[in-house]
Amino acid sequence: MIEGILFILFAVVAATLVVGTVRLHFALTHFKMKQLVTGAEMIDDLPSVSVCIPARNESHAMTECLERVIASTYPKLEIIVHDDLSGDETSSLIKAFAHDGVRFVEGSPLPVEWLGKNHALDSLLKEASGTYVLFMDVDTHISPDSIEQLVAYAQQEEAKMVSVLPRREDGFRASTLLAPLRYFWELVFHRKTAPAVASNAWMIDRRDFIETFGDFASLKTATQPEASIAARYMSQGMYRFLIGTSLLGITYEKKWRSQIDTSIRLLYPLLGAKIAQAIIAVLDLLIMVAPVAVLVSGFIVGWSYLHLIAGLLCIGFAGLYGTYLYHVSRRGWIISAALWPVLVMQEVLLIIASSIQYRRNAVTWKGRTVQLPKN
Repeated sequence: MIEGILFILFAVVAATLVVGTVRLHFALTHFKMKQLVTGAEMIDDLPSVSVCIPARNESHAMTECLERVIASTYPKLEIIVHDDLSGDETSSLIKAFAHDGVRFVEGSPLPVEWLGKNHALDSLLKEASGTYVLFMDVDTHISPDSIEQLVAYAQQEEAKMVSVLPRREDGFRASTLLAPLRYFWELVFHRKTAPAVASNAWMIDRRDFIETFGDFASLKTATQPEASIAARYMSQGMYRFLIGTSLLGITYEKKWRSQIDTSIRLLYPLLGAKIAQAIIAVLDLLIMVAPVAVLVSGFIVGWSYLHLIAGLLCIGFAGLYGTYLYHVSRRGWIISAALWPVLVMQEVLLIIASSIQYRRNAVTWKGRTVQLPKN
């Protein structure tokens, strides 16, 4: 009886592994810029870009972010930073870069029903004048030629929106080794109706966005507005997703605690804000990591061929995740791959925490309560 149940379990896990492998292979094959799109001699022919950065209590990272943007070699660039009523030194740090051409936009009281970041994006859009608008988080870093390559790629692909999954360049830290699986799921579950998207750095054609959406008012309660925008453009064949490479030069550093908070803010809405779907997701993850429990049981009940199968499945999933990490991280990917079961259980706890906190109206972002998006 138990043996039959384990065979069924292993079959389900193996099928999941195969599907995940196929999907990840597709993502790694199609979502990479394999060579520089344009050379320095072509920069003058490229359109203008507004780099727009929403900030709230970001004094720990503001200076480095702006220094890297200012060092960009792109000639037709405006830099706009929206300070969303920060309670630290963020506004002073932004204003200190005024002589470098950084434009400071002071935040205003948050309108009813708006999420703070969405309102900041809307304010930045209204201030921008570039042909393209590049929205960046403060913890995202760019190299001097990142913007020119991104713009050239968008034009080459005739894309109205491009988002980039930045590389992790930091070392053996908890923020890297124990990072939630958010972007791994983005790649594995990419599909036309819900394409992979990254919030760290995404660029839109400003005029086309205004013609299509007007502004961010229709997305004011969306916990991930860039996902809705990407889905619209994907349906029209005008959206592209890129996995960051050392060539593109877009990276990010984010503390583990901040990544946990982001996951809690996003997971329950991404599961349709329904308890039933959250339970199904938790069960799916537990099934995925079940071979580990079977493998451990070998130390108690003795070893058999079933434990060998369980061990191979564990190695398979660690290899799958390790392959993903190899393409998005510079170092530490082997250790993180070995921690796959731990990361899956972390994801289980995050789904539970996200569901409970949303049901209790206790989810916050930068000190503000986040309400569930209204249908």
